[in-house]
Amino acid sequence: MASYGKAETERLRKNLEEQLDRLVQQLEDLENCRDELEDAEYEETKEETMEQLREFNESLQRLISGDVTLVDELGAMQMATQLAISSAFKTPAVIRMFGKREPDRLRNRLSEIDRELKIGKLSKDASERERGEVLSALRQLGEKLNQAELQLLEKLTLNGVISTNFIKISDSLDESSNSNEKEIKT
Repeated sequence: MASYGKAETERLRKNLEEQLDRLVQQLEDLENCRDELEDAEYEETKEETMEQLREFNESLQRLISGDVTLVDELGAMQMATQLAISSAFKTPAVIRMFGKREPDRLRNRLSEIDRELKIGKLSKDASERERGEVLSALRQLGEKLNQAELQLLEKLTLNGVISTNFIKISDSLDESSNSNEKEIKT
């Protein structure tokens, strides 16, 4: 029986995930080595990576417009690259978990942020920004947020700590035809 391109689709999806992981890892490595680089070298390398992300995003857009079977999976990756490009998310690990649709890992990251704040590894500002990014990602993935999380997200958004402009991505094929509709959350 024919696979109707399922194996090819899976290979393409895997290759795209690996490429996204590589680009996000490149951003993460760059941030980790920022103190070791000259400002000009850092900016040049970051701009090159951002250009690669823009090209990757354009490729995803072309694939999405031509292959309905990949819309949902590629749409999530495209959103992650758009968020990285727009700097809505500044934390590469959050971008990676969001792009792979890993709400459980995002929830675990919230606990890690609290621990890192307590031991002094993260400043209050950095922990609030990253907590806001994680909560924004969870909300966009359709996860239920408790009242305290919603209040923190609203506070951080109003204070300009985080930006929450998203493109809505649906999980079902029935809704995939509407997945290009923009939804702005504030």
